[in-house]
Amino acid sequence: MRDGLIALILLIIMVLNLIDVTTDVSLGVPVWHILFEVLIVCASGFGVVLLIKDLRRRTLNIAVLKKELTLSEDKLRSLSSEMKNARHEYSVVIQNQFKDWSLTAGEQEVAMLLLKGLSFREIAGLRNTKEKTVRQQASVIYGKANVDGRHDFAAWFLEDFMQG
Repeated sequence: MRDGLIALILLIIMVLNLIDVTTDVSLGVPVWHILFEVLIVCASGFGVVLLIKDLRRRTLNIAVLKKELTLSEDKLRSLSSEMKNARHEYSVVIQNQFKDWSLTAGEQEVAMLLLKGLSFREIAGLRNTKEKTVRQQASVIYGKANVDGRHDFAAWFLEDFMQG
């Protein structure tokens, strides 16, 4: 908007100086004065042309960027949908593995919270139990899963994704 206003002002200056030049020629004003005003008209015209070209270029760039943004937003929505589906499918795989290990409902809840990275204290707070109870449940979970601890437990679910 601002550049358009500047281009309009330059165009007005150019037209007014052009009118002044034609008037000066008819009045017999010295040549050096007419040449100076012709230079102003040319410089104003050149400025108008440059500004208009720049405005068009920026307008086209903005249109391209808007199109790319729309495409990116569509891709992001698609990826978000795919991620939700993948998260759901992976959750089903995890729940099936918990059933294969014969984890109780309470152990499954603790196991899921362990996989999410919560501490024993945080899990105890969420479940309204003692931290010692959560530690005991975690030990039972690790035994049923045949792993040595929290890191091995989490790695058990991630190792398939890490294989190339």
